[in-house]
Order: sequence, then C-alpha cells, then structure tokens
Amino acid sequence: ARTRGAVEAPSVPRSKTVCEPLKNRRFPMRVLLSALTAATLMTTPVLAADWTGFYLGAGVGSVDVDGPGALDGDDVTYGVHAGYNYDFGDFVLGGEVEFDRADITLGAGAAQVDNVSRLKFKAGYDFGAALGYVVLGGARVNTSLGNDTGSVYGLGVAAPINDQFIVSGEVLRHDFNNFNNTGQDADATSVNIRASFRF
Repeated sequence: ARTRGAVEAPSVPRSKTVCEPLKNRRFPMRVLLSALTAATLMTTPVLAADWTGFYLGAGVGSVDVDGPGALDGDDVTYGVHAGYNYDFGDFVLGGEVEFDRADITLGAGAAQVDNVSRLKFKAGYDFGAALGYVVLGGARVNTSLGNDTGSVYGLGVAAPINDQFIVSGEVLRHDFNNFNNTGQDADATSVNIRASFRF
C-alpha cells in the first residue's frame, strides 16, 4: 500500500449552418471546479491510496447541444457508469462505459435528444488527494432525427470520500461530423458530477 501526501470577438450576425462555438463553456467549468474543490477539501490527505479496481456509479449533469441550423438546446441529464482503473504509481490508466438519459428539445420542438452512451479511455496523474485525468473515446447519440456515432474527449477530476466512495466531475466535448449522413455537423458539451463505488 502506498501513502500519499496529505476572446470574445465582437458579435457578428451570421447564419448558423453547421455548429457555432458554445457561448457558455466558462460557466459550466466554474461550477465543476467549485464543486470538486469543495469535495476535495472534505477528504483527508491520506485517502487517495490505490486506484486499481472496478467501480460503478451514477451521475447528473447538463448537456448543451449545438446542432445544424437552429437545432440547439440544453437540459439536465442523468445516468450510470462502470469502469476499471489500474494504478501504476503516479499514473493511472482506465476504461469506462457510461449511459446518460436525456430529454433535450432542440429548436422549437423540431427534434429531441433521447440519450447518449460513451466508451471512454482515461489517463491520469495521481496528485494525492485527487486524480486528474484526460478522456478520449467514442459516443453514440440517439435523437428523433436519427442516431450517430462520434468522438468524445475532455477532462476530469476524481477525489475519494473514503476507501470505497469517490466523487468526480467531467467536462466532455462531443463531435458528430456529417450527422446521420445529412452533410451537417453537430456538437455538444456536457458537464457531469458523479458518485462511484469502488470494489
């Protein structure tokens, strides 16, 4: 067992044919960092031991969808996840599957996002009281306009509450190029707060 130490450019009117950048990414990031900072402060410096093992849990968050044309929307999501980590010392590698249920109305009710599933590979660094990691993988989204598979990538932070329970948060970007062979692109940014149980 190891012991751890305690630009925004001026607004220019334009038509939105594919995907324009999400305007509010800074706000979700501030919310995530605040929540994870509070969770980390509630843990003791020696709780982060060995990250190796299986885990499963649940989470809640929000997704901001930027679809083609006026097909934009955002709403709350909730779901479950399961994965495995292997601790190499300072570095941790892992994989995870995640399913989030959504009920996101796009545009003026022209379409709806039903759910999104993800297969994620993670690589992180153990800071002692918390694990910081990057995420890269694939995502599958189901909508009323059809289904599509794209890429997902982002950042996460995990902190142990005790030997078995972990709180974590992730900011993920989803890219769906040529959505459902329509010639149009779509993207989404999600912010999730999760709780996991380690085996």
